[in-house]
Amino acid sequence: MATTQDMGTRIELVPMDSHCSDITIALYRQDVDGIPGYRVHTYSQHAHAQERIETLRQTMLVLGCVEIDDDGLLHFPCGHAHQFAIRRLFLDACKRDPQQPLSPLPLHIFDKKGDCDIFVDSLGSGRYAVRAEGNNAGIERRTATIARGLIRLGEMEENSDDANLASFSCGATHDALVALLLVRAPNVRAAMREAEEMSSRGQLVAPSAQN
Repeated sequence: MATTQDMGTRIELVPMDSHCSDITIALYRQDVDGIPGYRVHTYSQHAHAQERIETLRQTMLVLGCVEIDDDGLLHFPCGHAHQFAIRRLFLDACKRDPQQPLSPLPLHIFDKKGDCDIFVDSLGSGRYAVRAEGNNAGIERRTATIARGLIRLGEMEENSDDANLASFSCGATHDALVALLLVRAPNVRAAMREAEEMSSRGQLVAPSAQN
């Protein structure tokens, strides 16, 4: 991770944003009074660069239920970092077509591999249960796999008694964030590989060298 004096610690990078003339955009972490905050930033001087940054912030507010302070820093209402999850939120916000309607994702998906509908139930206090509708062979193994995907993507805690349960250590509800992670959970290895490849493809450059 790269560190700058003014921006904080860079935790994620999109080297070429296809929705804004391939400008480079990064996510930085800045802790204020012990509370983790995140800033979406670009050095680009492109005419629509700052508009794009604002669009991304608003997208992250909706898809991840984060909040934004007067200084433009994003943070979770619970006050916890959830850093791995917000990296995924940032990447998905950058990939999303800004022309499409924006709303929180549902807590269910169709899983092609299991050939069934997967649901995640919010149990309160940051706890979530993965279940499936159907009687397909291996369906219990599939729900456990998806629960493990949520645990890895969201840095959640596993339950030693039930492989289908996952929980946030903060004890807070994060339904919108879990719904976003659920899309990637069936193929968590690909999601993590994508994030690694994205970060390794470029660097956030100084204003004089950026478009």
